[in-house]
Amino acid sequence: MVDRVFVADAAWLGGDTLAGPTAVGMSGDTVGWVGPPAAAPPEVAQTRVDGILLPGLTDHHVHTALIDSAELLTNGITTLLDLGGVPDELWPLVERSRHDPRLPRIRAAGPFLTAPGGYPTRQAWAPPGIALEIDDPPSAAAAVESLLPYRPVTIKVALNSEAGPVIDDVTLRTVVRVAATNGLPVTAHTQGIGQTLRAYRAGVRILAHTPWTEALTDDLIDGLTRGTTMISTLDIHGWGAPTDGRDTALHNLRRFHAAGGRVRYGSDLGNGPLPLAVNAREIAALAEAGLTPIDVLHAITGAPLRPGAVGDLTAVPADPTTNILALSQAITVCKAGHPG
Repeated sequence: MVDRVFVADAAWLGGDTLAGPTAVGMSGDTVGWVGPPAAAPPEVAQTRVDGILLPGLTDHHVHTALIDSAELLTNGITTLLDLGGVPDELWPLVERSRHDPRLPRIRAAGPFLTAPGGYPTRQAWAPPGIALEIDDPPSAAAAVESLLPYRPVTIKVALNSEAGPVIDDVTLRTVVRVAATNGLPVTAHTQGIGQTLRAYRAGVRILAHTPWTEALTDDLIDGLTRGTTMISTLDIHGWGAPTDGRDTALHNLRRFHAAGGRVRYGSDLGNGPLPLAVNAREIAALAEAGLTPIDVLHAITGAPLRPGAVGDLTAVPADPTTNILALSQAITVCKAGHPG
């Protein structure tokens, strides 16, 4: 049963080109029907949408304690992945986001897992409680298990040898093993020579950032393409100004993508002067790394608009399959079937 219908002159349904006039019917909080406007259920009123319909957009790397999440929902981003927050603040916000129509859907890793005194515990921006310190396999297992009741979507580890000590290989493998036993992937912040290789060898399957402190070897790039996801976060290096870190990250992402690696859009919101919207500089950097507009659409959207998909819709003013920067002008049409 369809209870809301949104109609636009065009929509992106997951292919290489736009579909023509399209109606999307919502059944509760999911997509219930997609088709031409003339075939929409006649008993349901239609809401006209100016622009081109897309699935809701996702930013795969944010820190919600440092931003206004509600503004992101206004600007087309319907889902956030928080990759490091203080548990007492973060988990209530995650729960609230499931029911509050003013907030994007927030999924989270919880606090960082790090070595005693490791990143980010010594950073000026890091509030108390943002990290759980682990120094051996038993403490690693206990830390992962302590997070399970909060339903994290991943476990985040910090492997930043430039900012302090890092956990050893045995402890890292324990994090990965206990997380995997409970159906969770591990996401790693890798910074410093050799840290991405360590993460890969331990079974980490999500990189929170495109590595920028070293050029990855061809063998490592090849290995990473077999099941590892790389979150972009290219614009944090200079915020529009050229830097060595940005150049290295672009070099790594370009090779990873060309080899068939899975890339996801992420901005690291909260880290410097980044817009509370889809970041046009991040999108342009993805294109510079070789992603086509269709690649970028897959990197920033969830499931295509089809029955059973989550009921989130975004609209953009121009064809994003030819002008991908149109994403930076996105607005939210609905979250969980409810108009934005």
